[in-house]
Amino acid sequence: MKLTIKEVAQILLKHDKFEILTHNYPDGDCLGCGYALCEALQQIGKHARVITTDLPKRFVFLADNVEEQEFEAEYIVSVDVADEKLLGCNKEKYEGRIDLVIDHHGSNNIPCEQKYVDAESAAAGEIIYELISELGAVMTRSLANWIYTAISTDTGCFRYTNTSSRTLRTAAQLLDFGCDFGAINKIMFETKSRRTVQLEREILENMRFCCSDKCAIIYTTLEMVEGMGDDETEGLASIPRRIEGVEMGITVREKPNGEYKISVRTTDNIDACEFCKRFGGGGHRAAAGCTLHGTLDDVIAQLVSAAEETV
Repeated sequence: MKLTIKEVAQILLKHDKFEILTHNYPDGDCLGCGYALCEALQQIGKHARVITTDLPKRFVFLADNVEEQEFEAEYIVSVDVADEKLLGCNKEKYEGRIDLVIDHHGSNNIPCEQKYVDAESAAAGEIIYELISELGAVMTRSLANWIYTAISTDTGCFRYTNTSSRTLRTAAQLLDFGCDFGAINKIMFETKSRRTVQLEREILENMRFCCSDKCAIIYTTLEMVEGMGDDETEGLASIPRRIEGVEMGITVREKPNGEYKISVRTTDNIDACEFCKRFGGGGHRAAAGCTLHGTLDDVIAQLVSAAEETV
């Protein structure tokens, strides 16, 4: 069922006791959306909580106004989740149970009758911004902080090509509501741990090129990131795209049990989503992802082969 933003608000107003799902390895957009929606629902008298695999420490300071509530969930909402398999360790519990999908991934394939998917939105945060108004919640500084975090992180601080005039107008309005954009920008885009800087140096030393240097591949192994949190390794996918002449950057991150998380970033000439669909993934035209299994060399060989047919 294709919904309007007003219909989404009406659905939420009719229900109570919400669990809001985010995807595994959570980023600023899914966390920003999840906690903003949670806070807005609590503000209008609903019970709500966010279900996530982790809250990276750099996001903790934003969660002060979200109340920890105990209740038996009656309605399940997913935000910024394109596929149930992205629920990670929460997949078994929530698979087939999602009542409402809110997303901006055109490749969204969650089996759910009630969905609001706007692929024109640069970030799911743009959708949540409109939804909060429809719910009748008051836009507070805390809500503005969450939504600014969502939008700025998914647009690379407004540098990526998914940034639109709507994105910038929304950001301007969030500034009017008092969001702490300076502090958020510093934490999200400028501050790195010493260990992260060391990791980036190692990554650059092991970078591989193919397709006449139009494709750059970087990787991290479990050994390379031992003792590091996901928030310390987020943003690595932007490294290959900084190199002159690179049209497709591929980031390979080893996860437990022989699993490799793949992130693909491309120029306007190459569809990252179509590339990742070859491996059962999806996403956006300029940014997409998938998961592969095997050894590191096998995974990179598969990616190189596919890249040579694409770039």
